[in-house]
Amino acid sequence: MARIGVNTRLLLKDKLEGIGSFTLETLSRICRQHPEHEFFFFFDRPFDPSFIFSSNVTPVVAFPQARHPLLYIWYFEWSLPRLFKKHNIDFFLSPDGYCSLRSQVPTLAVIHDINFEHRPKDLPLKDRLYYRFFFPLFAKHAGRIATVSNYSKTDISITYGIHSGNIDVVYNGCNSLYQPVAETTIHRTRQQWTQGKPYFIFIGSLHPRKNLINLIQAFQEFYTRHGSTHYLVLVGNFMWKDDLKKLVDALPCKKQLILTGRLSNEELHPLLASAEAMTYVPFFEGFGIPILEAFSAGIPVISSNTTSMPEVAGEAALLVNPESIQDITEAMITLADNPRLRTDLVKAGHKQLLLFSWDRSADLLWKSMKQLMVEVWGNSKL
Repeated sequence: MARIGVNTRLLLKDKLEGIGSFTLETLSRICRQHPEHEFFFFFDRPFDPSFIFSSNVTPVVAFPQARHPLLYIWYFEWSLPRLFKKHNIDFFLSPDGYCSLRSQVPTLAVIHDINFEHRPKDLPLKDRLYYRFFFPLFAKHAGRIATVSNYSKTDISITYGIHSGNIDVVYNGCNSLYQPVAETTIHRTRQQWTQGKPYFIFIGSLHPRKNLINLIQAFQEFYTRHGSTHYLVLVGNFMWKDDLKKLVDALPCKKQLILTGRLSNEELHPLLASAEAMTYVPFFEGFGIPILEAFSAGIPVISSNTTSMPEVAGEAALLVNPESIQDITEAMITLADNPRLRTDLVKAGHKQLLLFSWDRSADLLWKSMKQLMVEVWGNSKL
């Protein structure tokens, strides 16, 4: 039996982002599948009981709330090592990649991507400095690293000088809630959001790395050239609302841009499945879960031909240069004018989706954990 500590500070009720979803989906399965082990979930604030997945999970709230670089240091370098000793932790799993450099507890760090090394100006200065100083140290400190794509595996290996044999690929999965919907639901949803008109959809944080400026300008070009009544719906938290609002207000097509803010899964499901297509063209992604969500919901995808996205999308999406407004515009026109292509892409998306599932993700993460235990102890406590 092992006593496994888990960094669960991103398990936040109704506020799960990509890493929080990865933590939820993998740990809920691992804890239930391995009742012979004890799991200690380290939160940095009061937690929702729904995150205590099984009777072998003990929740621990550590101080302080780690939401700022200085507080990250306090939380990971002082609070957690003391709790590791108090609870006799054998093994530490950190799904967001942060490690405790002062602790000698064997650690598996899940580093989803290192976008900050390639696009540092997308982040506030304090965060940029923290990530670029500490993550190379975390990568070298961890006994093993897991990441979510072969692209990220190669990137971490080359950038940080980590042997590729010490990095395991654990793909993300997709929420099974997202399924195709009936024509009546499509009609009702379009009436609710876009006056009954077809629309393209983007899902993700409204952040510079997500390339919203180019996407919106491409939609403006589409609107001008195509002469259609399509809308563009942007779903996600506002990371830079003022800049986005200034751009939108200056565009002739602004009345056909809908910014919904964050939506629950239940609200998002019909909105996603009723879209003409997903337009997801970030500059950089370690994976890109919205691509899988679109496949699952039965809509075609336009995505970027950079970083991990071709790996995730396979041949089931129209891939474009995210730097090129013209490329994005042409893909929108192509899908709007070609129903046969939309149908073919939906079929290919369902096939591509078979490569990914949260069950598989949990199995791969557990395999990575077991491998580290073998390397540390010579035989696995797991």
